[in-house]
Amino acid sequence: MLNGLLGWPGADVQPSASLDDTEAADLLAPFQSVRTRTEALCEPLAIDDYGIQPMDDASPPKWHLAHTTWFFETFLLLPYLRNYRPFHPQFEYLFNSYYDTVGEQYPRPKRGLMSRPTLNEVLAYRAHVNANMEKLLTSVVTEEVVSCTILGLHHEEQHQELILTDLKYNLGNNPLGPSYHDVQLPVCASRAALEFVDFSGGLVEIGCNNGTIGPQKDAFCFDHETPRHRTWLMPYALGNRLVTSGEYLEFVSDGGYTTPQLWLSDGWTTLQREGWQMPLYWHERDGEFFEYTLSGLRRLDEHAPLAHVSYYEADAFARWRGARLATEAEWEHAACPCEVAGNLMDSGWFHPVAGGTHAARPNGQPAQLFGDVWEWTATSFGPYPGFTPTAGTLGEYNGKFMNNQMVLRGGSCVTAPGHIRATYRNFFYPSDRWQFTGIRLARDA
Repeated sequence: MLNGLLGWPGADVQPSASLDDTEAADLLAPFQSVRTRTEALCEPLAIDDYGIQPMDDASPPKWHLAHTTWFFETFLLLPYLRNYRPFHPQFEYLFNSYYDTVGEQYPRPKRGLMSRPTLNEVLAYRAHVNANMEKLLTSVVTEEVVSCTILGLHHEEQHQELILTDLKYNLGNNPLGPSYHDVQLPVCASRAALEFVDFSGGLVEIGCNNGTIGPQKDAFCFDHETPRHRTWLMPYALGNRLVTSGEYLEFVSDGGYTTPQLWLSDGWTTLQREGWQMPLYWHERDGEFFEYTLSGLRRLDEHAPLAHVSYYEADAFARWRGARLATEAEWEHAACPCEVAGNLMDSGWFHPVAGGTHAARPNGQPAQLFGDVWEWTATSFGPYPGFTPTAGTLGEYNGKFMNNQMVLRGGSCVTAPGHIRATYRNFFYPSDRWQFTGIRLARDA
């Protein structure tokens, strides 16, 4: 009954203020599924992989396993399960990410320095919290418990994506180019022509209908997706598909990285400071281009969607093509009528792929709106009109990050199934490249 709030089929009722044992127990299946999936993503790893932090923004897999467990212990077991005692008194400090109202945090850039607790201790921590969460979810619980549990599972799904992207940064910067998993990626012999789909614009509504984190009238959404509101759009057009690696290679070959007129000032400064010459994970060898994937180093598939570019690179490419990036309102207005389906985590590829049924859209709708790569928009991440953060400590989840970042839409090839929707607002700094980020062109109609 509650499963649909997490993207599982079968939801037909919403939680009330007080839930009986049967209704509360319906959270057990999605709870166990999400927690199991996290550990399954780690199964291909060697013990040496668990503690590596390749850069300040990327955390070791061991930390992700512990932090997602810390969330349930801190926000559910301690306040709601009678006589619960923390697994370890220092874990609140070690595995708190950014919740200042909870307390101090171990410095983020030093997460890879912790050889202790060991992986076995972290896995014991997960088992301990799982067992106690099952006790809690089979008790008579309140709407607050259900609400926070659902948020915790969506939070863990976000970290499942981060496990893969952070791990790729680690393995992808290893000269050996090691493989996380050996998967044969689909290859297409051609690509669809890049055309533009027109939208009339006008007064439209965007945002989620629901106003808080947790049980909703229709479905789950984060607080920063609310409130639903009206906005005016001028007529516009979106690319019928994502920009491919081959199209971006033309930009590289045409001197895109050496032409300052194409770049925003901050982008040009970043390019020079970082020495960018091509997207992250691309390599040139004797005039041929290769790309590191989680299946190892592969010849660049020029028909597959481009991935791992910053907002600055996306903006420069769009300018080079005589186009622009869509605003998030334009993107959402176009995506709302479309089925939420695509190359997501459950495809098992963990890489954007060319063609395939996931790219097909009926009635002339743009393809690949969901999955493959997060699409940079031209919109700065900020509050919607009338936005109110969730009350209490969980209000720190999104609201305090509403500055200096750009909105991305659509999910990626490592986004958990059921986790993405047309209103979902992701956000990263404009120089970030280690996420599966790509480009869809837009223009004025």
